Amino acid sequence: PPVSSYVPQPDYLEGDEDEDLIKPKKLVNPIKTSRSHQELHRELLSSCKRTGVTVEMKPELHRVLESRKRDQLIKQRKQEDDARRKISPLEAELLKRHKKLEEQQEKEQEENLKAPEFVKVKENLRRTSFQGKDEKEV
Repeated sequence: PPVSSYVPQPDYLEGDEDEDLIKPKKLVNPIKTSRSHQELHRELLSSCKRTGVTVEMKPELHRVLESRKRDQLIKQRKQEDDARRKISPLEAELLKRHKKLEEQQEKEQEENLKAPEFVKVKENLRRTSFQGKDEKEV
């Protein structure tokens, strides 16, 4: 005789006769709700989608070695790019002087704008008088 004939059938499989009873809720697992667990699960799913279900045959040391080599290559390429982008000391000095000249010109323009009209006229007169003396001597 089958075992099911000896075991009584559970009464909760029958329809919802007692609607006034409180039904138990499924408990929330704090580990599954943690952010780190969700990220790990997401990462595992994405890696399975990429590589398939097969497990890698490489030992952990080989994987670590490959990742370090990859990191070194990336770092080396970045350094090479930085070296190409860096300007020579001569170019840096030229840029510095050019910037300094521009600042001086801006200051002179600001001073000229701030100076009263009679000062401007006086400067123009001085320039013409110096030019006149130079012409007489020549």
